[in-house]
Amino acid sequence: MAAVIQTNRVLECEGLACPLPVVKTKKTIEDMNSGEVVEVRATDKGSVADLRSWAKRTGHQYLGLREESGVFRHFIRKSSENETKPEVKYPHTVSNEELSKKLESGEKIKVLDVREPAEYVFQRIPGAISVPLGELEQKIAGLNPDEEYYVVCRTGTRSDMACQTLAERGFSKVKNVVPGMSGWDGRTEQD
Repeated sequence: MAAVIQTNRVLECEGLACPLPVVKTKKTIEDMNSGEVVEVRATDKGSVADLRSWAKRTGHQYLGLREESGVFRHFIRKSSENETKPEVKYPHTVSNEELSKKLESGEKIKVLDVREPAEYVFQRIPGAISVPLGELEQKIAGLNPDEEYYVVCRTGTRSDMACQTLAERGFSKVKNVVPGMSGWDGRTEQD
């Protein structure tokens, strides 16, 4: 029998895609007291990596995850003021238009797509490498830190987190593509 986890708030994010579960969690946490726990219920598989990464970047404690019937139940404890960190955006960005021009000119560019596999299969930039954000830590050894990478997701949020992770691991030629696939009007391919 599973132990009952005491929560102070429940945040319903079922049916919402990135970046909304993180945005709503951030807003909810701001209104809570240190030490309180929020349960975030989401159906977006990407929320698993997104919320863990957001908690790590901001200093809040990601307690764990339970999955029940396709609903991911995330448990996050609000840290005290001296434990939290200001949220930082990755500073090196490129617009969709800039990336599209580089691709059209024939430049040899590595596009790293950090969306979930289902998103990647149905629409991606031709030649993009699929490494979902939740798998980046395990697959980072397969990437070359001397290569230049243009990192893309649906809205620029997940790719921002991926760029920060890559930069922390010594990748100095990384650009976050904004706004990402939600605004991409360049060439695409699918399976």
